[in-house]
Amino acid sequence: MSRPQHFGWFLARGFGPQGWGYPSLEWDYDWTRPEIYQDAARTLEQAGFDLVIIEDAPSLGSPSTIDLRVRHAFGGPKHDPLLLAPYLFQATRHLGVVPTVNPAAYLPYTAARQFATLQHLSGHRLGLNVVTDTGSARHFSAAPQLGHDEAYDRAEEWLDGIRALWRSWDDGALLADRETDVYADGTRLRAVEHRGEHFDFDGPLNAVPFTDGDPAIVSPGGSGRGLGFAGANSDVQLALAPLNEKSVRDYRARVHDAATESGRRPEDIKILFAIQSVITPSAEEADRIVAASAHPDDAALVQIARKQSSDLETDLTSLDLDRPLDLSVFGAHVSRGSIQRLIGDRGEEAPLRAHLSALARAGRISDRTGFVGTAEEFADLIEELGEWGNDGVLLWGDFHPVTLHRTLDELVPVLRRRGILRREYADGGLQANLRAF
Repeated sequence: MSRPQHFGWFLARGFGPQGWGYPSLEWDYDWTRPEIYQDAARTLEQAGFDLVIIEDAPSLGSPSTIDLRVRHAFGGPKHDPLLLAPYLFQATRHLGVVPTVNPAAYLPYTAARQFATLQHLSGHRLGLNVVTDTGSARHFSAAPQLGHDEAYDRAEEWLDGIRALWRSWDDGALLADRETDVYADGTRLRAVEHRGEHFDFDGPLNAVPFTDGDPAIVSPGGSGRGLGFAGANSDVQLALAPLNEKSVRDYRARVHDAATESGRRPEDIKILFAIQSVITPSAEEADRIVAASAHPDDAALVQIARKQSSDLETDLTSLDLDRPLDLSVFGAHVSRGSIQRLIGDRGEEAPLRAHLSALARAGRISDRTGFVGTAEEFADLIEELGEWGNDGVLLWGDFHPVTLHRTLDELVPVLRRRGILRREYADGGLQANLRAF
């Protein structure tokens, strides 16, 4: 029997218009109400998933690009995923819920208290996807926007401070002794006087200690500084890398080296590679989808250009598809990595059509060129990843029921029969499930 893997769902649209832009929108679900998210969370728990990570971006972007991001709902609107979390906890018993949080948006004391409250209310099932996006800085203060590495420095100070507050109640501080009528021993609470580069605050925290561990910390990113942050702090690393043996092993080695350098064990971090799969009922249907993707029409390319315009905060839809892409159209605020993902190895002389066509092109799971294939072929891929030491995967999509069931209905039985997907949850919340194997 194959080694079990951890499975998560990355809610790529965040707390936003689920199903927008697809025919399934006609099911008439209201994305602003909790029911569609609760139904999806129950489905994932029935499927044996460890966690759902809810993407977020607190900003609609720069004033000049807001229309690009909201016109087709690629970049917004988004409601606050932290406030959605209690509804998902109420609908489930075991599933970990991981809203995205930005250190710029939460003062450490307030964050520590709110997160502690959710950790207790959920039975220790809260996770925090810590992102260091600086594009939203103008919403939170007039201070200059931080650089990439400085934003990670701030996040590290923020998280260190929050953990100090969580642990400001020493062992024996909480007594709840009915016979002596003593609830807590105030002499065992520490002041936590923090004076740092980015934050100043005092403790102790006005919330009781955890019984089954802190909220799980999740982090994305592949930069040296990002992996250093993960090595020192994270319980789960959201990984984006080509799923070939060398790339997977190299990425895992970098994360594990970062953990070791921080005095942690490599096994303390579960590395989950993100996959946006298309599960088909037959190999013939998978072949048809892949063949069709090789020749996208202009309408399909415009749709891809819309999404890229939102992600890159640059209007690509106004450019000539058949002219080379002039990189000067991208402002200084656009990350070089995002631009490189668009142009790939085709170079600046290639027309925009070539770049968008490459993004449209799908590949087959069976030959490891992409993620279109049958449930059995997907299970083969997961088993192969397991042979390379992998911990698990994050499936990628929105929370519309059509999306979930197209992905999971055939996949879950196959994964369970092969022993890849859990049938039972551990006691003790999200951390316990992550440590179970």
